[in-house]
Amino acid sequence: MNDLAPLLTPEGRALLDEVRGTAPADELAVATRLRRDHPAELVSAALGQARLRQRAAAKFGEEDAGRMFFTPNGVEQSTRASVAAYRAERLRALGVTSLADLCCGIGGDAIALARAGIRVLAVDRDPVTAAAARANAEALGLADLIEVREADVMEVDTAGWDAVFVDPARRGGRGRIFDPEAYSPPLSWAVRAARTAPHAALKVAPGIPHEAVPADAEAEWISDGGDVKEAVLWFGTAPGAVRATLLPGPRTLLGRGLPDPEVRPVGRYLYEPDGAVIRAHLVAEVAEELGGGLIDPTIAYVTSDERHESPYATAYRITDELPFNVKKLKALLRERGVGTLTVKKRGSAVEPEELRRKVKPSGPHSATVFLTRVAGAPTMLIGAPAAQPTTGAGPS
Repeated sequence: MNDLAPLLTPEGRALLDEVRGTAPADELAVATRLRRDHPAELVSAALGQARLRQRAAAKFGEEDAGRMFFTPNGVEQSTRASVAAYRAERLRALGVTSLADLCCGIGGDAIALARAGIRVLAVDRDPVTAAAARANAEALGLADLIEVREADVMEVDTAGWDAVFVDPARRGGRGRIFDPEAYSPPLSWAVRAARTAPHAALKVAPGIPHEAVPADAEAEWISDGGDVKEAVLWFGTAPGAVRATLLPGPRTLLGRGLPDPEVRPVGRYLYEPDGAVIRAHLVAEVAEELGGGLIDPTIAYVTSDERHESPYATAYRITDELPFNVKKLKALLRERGVGTLTVKKRGSAVEPEELRRKVKPSGPHSATVFLTRVAGAPTMLIGAPAAQPTTGAGPS
């Protein structure tokens, strides 16, 4: 996987077509057969690329992934296509027609930007990664809009571009990097680069401390299908604004600087805010929308006595509130015939799988148990998603 060039030859492309969709269990037999007519290294590279394409389908869709070229890091670190398309549309709506994509990786964001009609300079210093980005632009018919340059992004002149996008590397030899100044390039450099253009977007880890967000930036946390994917620092939009955006949609919740919600007893309904809402510190905005309060000042669960619809939180109907006690929970679940148990936790050290092993759920019914704190006390809240029947999960 250190050299894509052989796969870009007619022989390499033909091999890629032949091994498309090969199941892991069949790889040895396929490799043995193909090595009779092709170099062993090329066969291995083609099978490796086929595996990467299969993994990448979750991010890029089967059609695009089946034509693109990937590196192992590229699959792991690239932006999900739905998120990249949303960001590209925001930039297009800002009037951006040209953009410097610094740390472009295998070109996932550049592809979305080009499809939005934006001309892109895609830069990466790794030769194999840059080659993958170039091959992907060509494979998807976007080479006219994407110029790929192998270079150190810190040496690229971004003058003359409508916008800058920076996606610093946030993984090192020991895994994820949590200190923004340990990104490659560091966040402080990316911020300076952002300020050279009329508009800019910096992709950062969703766990970035709020105090690390520059005063002249807008901070946006994005989730897709309920999973928090990233945070973006926007320049040239709304300095100081905070938003949570949920995909598909998009649905965007803007911060209004509300004070923390009041703490109140657990009501008939519990609401679990989307992760992007929690990361953006916008639980108060959701609580106001739902007419609810918190169950604990440190826990991001909202409760109310009324059922409300909100795209920013999932509603559960609560049937039982018990002090934390595994034996009592086991007895209650046995009495209710609960065999399908969803365990959620917030503010509890107990692991869901550990609890599930101890209570040994068995029966035809389902329930959700929340391991949390209520007014500081370890508590179990039992219920079910409000949109589903609660038969067998407790009294109505």
